[in-house]
Amino acid sequence: MKYKRNISIMVGLLLVVITTLFITGCQKSAVDPNNMTDDEYVQSVISGGYNNDYTNEDNITMQEYADLDDGGAVLDNESIPPANPYDSLFKWGRRLTGVNRNYNITNEGDSLKNVVITTTFTGNFNIIGYQGGAKDTAIKPYTEVLKRKAVFRRVAHTEYPRLNWRLYKISILDGETTQPQTGSSKVQITKVEIYKNNSSTPNYVFNGPDFTGTLFTTKLFGGEGIPQLDRNDLVKVKIYTTSQSVKTDYVAFHWAKNTYGFHRIPFTLESETGSGPYSRIYTKDFNIYGSHRIGAHNAYFSANTNESLYNDDLNEFASDLVGIPFKVTK
Repeated sequence: MKYKRNISIMVGLLLVVITTLFITGCQKSAVDPNNMTDDEYVQSVISGGYNNDYTNEDNITMQEYADLDDGGAVLDNESIPPANPYDSLFKWGRRLTGVNRNYNITNEGDSLKNVVITTTFTGNFNIIGYQGGAKDTAIKPYTEVLKRKAVFRRVAHTEYPRLNWRLYKISILDGETTQPQTGSSKVQITKVEIYKNNSSTPNYVFNGPDFTGTLFTTKLFGGEGIPQLDRNDLVKVKIYTTSQSVKTDYVAFHWAKNTYGFHRIPFTLESETGSGPYSRIYTKDFNIYGSHRIGAHNAYFSANTNESLYNDDLNEFASDLVGIPFKVTK
């Protein structure tokens, strides 16, 4: 009897172990990237990246939320608090509260997946300034829609999507506010020129107003990859805009927060023509940080109407945005 009882206990324990392993295996397979469909895997790379290696161009799109979330009102990188705070702008910035991504995936034969990525950010545009010498705060709820194109190319035919697809091409990002005002109806970026190390002619020229038509072939597939700006490079950027406002708009360069939390520099108006609409050129010179992180990143350029920052009317916020991927290799 004792022998049979031990056999029964052993069989029972064995069943428990087998059941536990089965359940664990099911749970693991439910979240395993290799358990996704090809389209689901492509979406996961766009939203979460390919890996943790920032030198990999496949990770470009996952950075957008963190890059564009100021966390609230912040100083510009070169700003000094006004000594005589009277009717002046002090701090401003976006605080993102929500994100939604839509993927329109079409197949080109069995080898390519063309993806149109539409990202919708909701948040608050926070402004701190002075009116009549008294500090004033405005919080403007807004919606911003960003579009970008990506092409994934098949590299293998296996049962595991992760082994089958890699990013083949990536476009410039193009975005604008849709609420409370449509950005492009007030101010629109039409061209970006980038000059490196005192070059008399631009090293890169990108034409809009729809910048998603510019796609870069990644290095993995023999292309030149995304634009290259290396540590300590002297860079001049010219932003061309069309504006409906007689008042000068606020154009700025945004990048991922550095060690000190700074990630925005305003541009200076270089020239203006027209009597409405107005064609304007803004310019800025700066150096790439000597300790800039090696890898693939995004450089964002925004044009905001003057009323967006200098008027506390919550219905006055219009912004146009361009995001250009770039790499730092040395």
